[in-house]
Amino acid sequence: MEVPIINNLNDSGDRPGPKGRDVFKDQQKESESSMESPNLEFEYGDSDTLTAELSLYSYTEEPEFALNRDYFEEDFRSHRGRRWTGLTVDEQRAYVMRLLDALEVTDRDKRLKVARAILYLAQFDECDTEVDVLHWSRHNIFLLYDMGIFTALLELLSMEINNQACSSAVRKPAISLADSTELVLLSIMYLMVETVRVLTEDDRPEWRAAREAFKNELSPLYNGEPLALLLFTMVTKFCSMNAPHFPMKKVLLLLWKTVLQLTLGGFEELQQMKVRARERLSLPPLPEDSIKVVRAMRAASPPASAMELIEQQQQQKRGRRSRRPLVKQDSLDTYNERDPFKNDDARDEDEDPEDTDSGIEGEVDPLDRDVIIQPPPPPPPLRPPTEKVNFPKGLPWAPKVEKDIEHFLETSRNKFIGFTLGDTETLVGLPRPIHESVKTLKQYVSVSEIQIKREEELLQCPLSLGEEEVEETPAEILYVGMLPNLSQYVIALLKLLLAAAPTSKAKTDSINILADVLPEEMSITVLQSMKLGIDVNRHKEIIVKAISALLLLLLKHFKLNHVYQQFEIVSQHLVFANCIPLILKFFNQNIMSYISAKNICVLDFPHCAVHEMPELTAESLEAGDSNQFCWRNLFSCINLLRILNKLTKWKHSRTMMLVVFKSAPILKRALKVKQAMMQLYVLKLLKIQTKYLGRQWRKSNMKTMSAIYQKVRHRLNDDWAYGNIDARPWDFQAEECALRESIEKFNGRRYDKNKNGDFAPVDNCLQSVLGQRVELPEDFHYSYEMWLEREVFSQPIQWEGLL
Repeated sequence: MEVPIINNLNDSGDRPGPKGRDVFKDQQKESESSMESPNLEFEYGDSDTLTAELSLYSYTEEPEFALNRDYFEEDFRSHRGRRWTGLTVDEQRAYVMRLLDALEVTDRDKRLKVARAILYLAQFDECDTEVDVLHWSRHNIFLLYDMGIFTALLELLSMEINNQACSSAVRKPAISLADSTELVLLSIMYLMVETVRVLTEDDRPEWRAAREAFKNELSPLYNGEPLALLLFTMVTKFCSMNAPHFPMKKVLLLLWKTVLQLTLGGFEELQQMKVRARERLSLPPLPEDSIKVVRAMRAASPPASAMELIEQQQQQKRGRRSRRPLVKQDSLDTYNERDPFKNDDARDEDEDPEDTDSGIEGEVDPLDRDVIIQPPPPPPPLRPPTEKVNFPKGLPWAPKVEKDIEHFLETSRNKFIGFTLGDTETLVGLPRPIHESVKTLKQYVSVSEIQIKREEELLQCPLSLGEEEVEETPAEILYVGMLPNLSQYVIALLKLLLAAAPTSKAKTDSINILADVLPEEMSITVLQSMKLGIDVNRHKEIIVKAISALLLLLLKHFKLNHVYQQFEIVSQHLVFANCIPLILKFFNQNIMSYISAKNICVLDFPHCAVHEMPELTAESLEAGDSNQFCWRNLFSCINLLRILNKLTKWKHSRTMMLVVFKSAPILKRALKVKQAMMQLYVLKLLKIQTKYLGRQWRKSNMKTMSAIYQKVRHRLNDDWAYGNIDARPWDFQAEECALRESIEKFNGRRYDKNKNGDFAPVDNCLQSVLGQRVELPEDFHYSYEMWLEREVFSQPIQWEGLL
């Protein structure tokens, strides 16, 4: 399987021509729409609300709701006009058992009708309000699970993956929604996993017990392997064009929620696992929960765009002062640098220090800086007196020291003793303040450091330390199952992410991810075309959301399970598959338009199944919903930024990839989104490459530097704000090669079946060795003399080696 290659990263206007002019207009529109972008009230979590997560259906699947109801009512006629809600629990269980028996018939059409009847029970729209739909759907799903429907669906899904429909779909010239009707099983399984996963206040005690049983029964193994591997196999078969009819959006959603619920757990479970891991290693507790700290942070003012800067410079060169009322002054202060000989303390009393400190700015031509005239500061806005009290003082993060103690001790030894020791434990000869400093630095020790030291000891002393006891955690089981085909899984996910990126162009040889959204008969009217266009965009957004959340979960759980190799091998596969330029390509768009994408809420489930559809017009489709932002798109952006941070942290070679791909202007455009968490991860990515961008960039972006200092965690001896670049290009390549070598050693030691071959007992008895029968090829006796001359007589014998 080939690696997805990301070409033309700077296609959005870096080259002259009509395309560049179009992008120039887009940037102008973007700057006009984002002059006064509001603060986004977004709360980051494992997933969106239950109602939003259940609306997995495309708008083109709307007629199937009535089809499911018809199949259910046709099968339910035996109850003589009674409604499902009027049956007792025992009668409902008996009916579900009859459906379960009917799933085992050999007739494909009958089996599909029964599956649609079960899907109708899982979504159950025979109600008047959305609240009733969610209540009865939850009741039915727990009933279906209790009767063993999920296990039966798993067996059917495994059979459908390998049936003849795959080969027939390959021969089809065009794939549509009709080709994946047999895989309606995925919809039932997703509804069951998502509904059981979410804990509500009115859950019955038996439902809470069923939730734990659901996780315990299905999370470890299914037919000898994790359930997630079955879905990963579907992804790779789809990307290799062996099963183009798979509904990939539903496969990815089910895979994500399976990993989230049945296999690894969400961010809260991950935090609890971190606490337990530190307790087992007798380490001090975590200083803070990063997600909770970010929720308490406030967003900074967005940077001024290039269009605003050019217009401002032109006005100031003509001797005018900028009077645009919508531009925040703190975004422009950097471009209007004060006289360097003027006292910095003599600032205008009306200037608000909070706005000044939290601003983030864009870039300006250094040749024009000397002619910029400083405009007067605006009057301070009226604010409630309690806002400043709630703002936390000082830096938001507790200090972490992971790789600084060794550097600190080397510097101290060179200064006081005159030589280096390469040891972090011995403090002989150093003054008392250095002892106190090292004691302070060692207050925080990460789990990663313990794992790395343990791995080095096991490699150095394999015989004396013996076998490593590997705990069979869910992450360990999943990693062992993924290891043989890990590169294929990673490449397949990135191919899908590339195909779903808004900036990707449709190519004839690209993957068709729209198979489960395109109707069998294409739209004719303008209204239908607009509706299909919105549906296609929404379809791609959901795919990006699922892939980004899945990759982030895998990276974070593998890092906790074993940072040194399990996390590193997945990271290196992502880097080698061009994940870094792919994410940058994703952000090289009008990010404000992507964050504020509009959808047709009246067509989302369960609203569309309960209420009568209003008459849709071109104006209503263009207006969209009234939401301030699209939750899933903002969630996807933050996930991709966190993945990019995971890949580049502490890796100079990957940081240089950010510099080579000119990520700084792309990332700075993402700062227009006024959301604290997204801005934090953008600033982290800017911080690690700041010293490679040059002094002029730092001088032109002092407000960005100030925002990095305020919001990002810092380390001792951190040289991010100035350039100490003594590494050479080949050093970066050596870094990746050394990492790859350590990964292979880890996998060979821990997972190789013949890992003890080098230390197996050797038979050194002369009689038994010479008495062993050796199978020789039939033609060996013809060339025996030549072999003897070449391999024995002409080879010098190292007699001292036998001593």
